[in-house]
Amino acid sequence: MHDMLVKLYALPSLEQALASVATQGIVVKRAIAPERAMVIAWVRDSFPTSAAEVETAFAQVPAACFIALHDARIVGFACHDVTARNFFGPEGVDASMRGKGIGRALLLSALHAQRVAGYAYAIIGGVGPAAFYEKCVGATSIEGSTPGIYAAAR
Repeated sequence: MHDMLVKLYALPSLEQALASVATQGIVVKRAIAPERAMVIAWVRDSFPTSAAEVETAFAQVPAACFIALHDARIVGFACHDVTARNFFGPEGVDASMRGKGIGRALLLSALHAQRVAGYAYAIIGGVGPAAFYEKCVGATSIEGSTPGIYAAAR
């Protein structure tokens, strides 16, 4: 899996993405410390290979993790700056909730947070759904990035 680069200074509107999911009763927000155990447990059950990175996201203040909630139930998450500074990921959305714009809203929440932190670009490491990132934020492949930073973890 390769890495991708995103221009943070050319991101789509976060407000529109959040408003779109809100019409479906979905709230996307930055996770806070009291939610740590609940979020990590959900990720461990739903996306076990991402649990360690989510734990690392909660070691930062504010937490470098955004969550999507539907009827007070976690349905997705996205982190940034956990495996390496300026990296986006991991991200995951409950299979039953995909196709509703949740992944896009989570992605944009994290990338806008990185932009506010002063980054001009972000790296999406070890990309799975490249077409999703290309479509949502204009991400481009980084030539020669395979196997990338995750090589030692595999």
